[in-house]
Amino acid sequence: MSFPLLTAILLAPVIGIILILFIPEREQLTIKITAAVATFISLVLSIYVYVAYDQAAGGLQFLEDRSWIPALGVNYSVGVDGISLPMVLLTALVIFTGVFASWDMTHRVKEFFLFLLMLVTGVFGVFISRDLFFFYLFFEVAVIPMYLLIGIWGSTRKEYAAMKLTLYLLVGSAFALIGIIALYLYAARQLGYLTFDIQTLATVQYDIAFQKFVFFLFLIGFGVLVPIWPLHLWSPDGHVAAPTAVSMLHAGVLMKLGAYGLIRVGVFFLPEGAKFWAPLIAVLCIVNVVYGAMIAMVQRDLKFVIGYSSVSHMGYVLLGIAALNTLSLSGAVTQMFAHGIMTALFFALVGNIYHKAHTREIARFGGLAHQMPRVAAGFLIGGLASLGLPGLHNFVAEFLIFLGAFTREQGLFGGLLTYRTLAILAILGIVITATYVLRVVQRTFFGPRKEAWDHLEDARGVEMVPIVVLCATLILFGLFPSLMGDLIYSGVAPLVAKIEAAGTVGGIF
Repeated sequence: MSFPLLTAILLAPVIGIILILFIPEREQLTIKITAAVATFISLVLSIYVYVAYDQAAGGLQFLEDRSWIPALGVNYSVGVDGISLPMVLLTALVIFTGVFASWDMTHRVKEFFLFLLMLVTGVFGVFISRDLFFFYLFFEVAVIPMYLLIGIWGSTRKEYAAMKLTLYLLVGSAFALIGIIALYLYAARQLGYLTFDIQTLATVQYDIAFQKFVFFLFLIGFGVLVPIWPLHLWSPDGHVAAPTAVSMLHAGVLMKLGAYGLIRVGVFFLPEGAKFWAPLIAVLCIVNVVYGAMIAMVQRDLKFVIGYSSVSHMGYVLLGIAALNTLSLSGAVTQMFAHGIMTALFFALVGNIYHKAHTREIARFGGLAHQMPRVAAGFLIGGLASLGLPGLHNFVAEFLIFLGAFTREQGLFGGLLTYRTLAILAILGIVITATYVLRVVQRTFFGPRKEAWDHLEDARGVEMVPIVVLCATLILFGLFPSLMGDLIYSGVAPLVAKIEAAGTVGGIF
């Protein structure tokens, strides 16, 4: 029997939780080192799985299967393919760097890292699950700790933001649960036995009317977490109120759970339903892109800029999903990875500045590059990635999405609108993004030196870990896109083949 790599990735933070439980609260450094070691183990194993994955063979690999509740068809079953493996690697990178971004944490350190590791355990579980029961179980495990992490360690109306986030996500979870139960019962009638196995459920021929209804449930359920407009209102407040590491996980990983669920469960199970609702997703995603960018442009708080920027950039993921072809879906998954790394970098840097300056108000800064050149360099790299500069990974993602959208011929609203038109509008979002990113960089880091900030110290020591690791990741996959692109293609190609085999279904418009 081969070593259970995926289970080890999942259990490393769990073991970290158990060890931290036995460490006295006063031993803060020991607690932080334990969390760092636990997440480092997950990172190393994730990199090994990424390198060892056989892209030529494709499909699910590193499989593990254990019966859990046979009477209900529930099994502990895990595996990764070209869609889920990049998300596992993304999660490992973000949580490892997030621990170091929280190295200055002094308030209730023990509980903070316990809940942080619990959150990331749920995220790992979602991405590796091959059983729909465990998929949903881990989905809930990933959402629930957010309330405590924001409500206790957050800032800027933290109780309000924590409650708002939790209520939105729980309502979304309820819609997703109804859809999962409907799939489970429908499949049981067709198969003659009960199962939550994702691969088995995907072989069932679901009625077209059923697909349209259930896909809409998933669109709401997972769309809240993406977030898709107009279900996005919880997200910017959650970003701003959350402590640094939680903001990194929130924007870098948790938002990807929604898009991943929409692809893995919605499109994979219900291709006809996806085709029917795709035009609506395409229209809403442009609202995400343009609206999010316009609101980000007028924000005065650094975190609010990044929060609304995330809403905008996740719109590109939705456009890739809506176009439903190999290029666009490859671009959507690539954007999920690239955006996760980029926003984690942004929030790590903003957290570093806020901890030392005790403000995030853009107008109060100016010339910080004199006092904090390393932070300024990291922010500039993140900003250039945000506006899609060639040589950084975000450019690859957005290029694939736009190319995929241009190749989609379907007309919307009686032919008055096409995917090509939407792609052009999405490109307009990049222009707006460039405007507010460059403005923020100029106002915050460049210009005359302000002596009022001479007491600020540049990032150093453990503070450099997030900057170096995340910047290097953006540059590595930007300069060598095939390192991630070939892997993602191996996962997307079978999905697109299933979509094409599903036949022609008229869209909602």
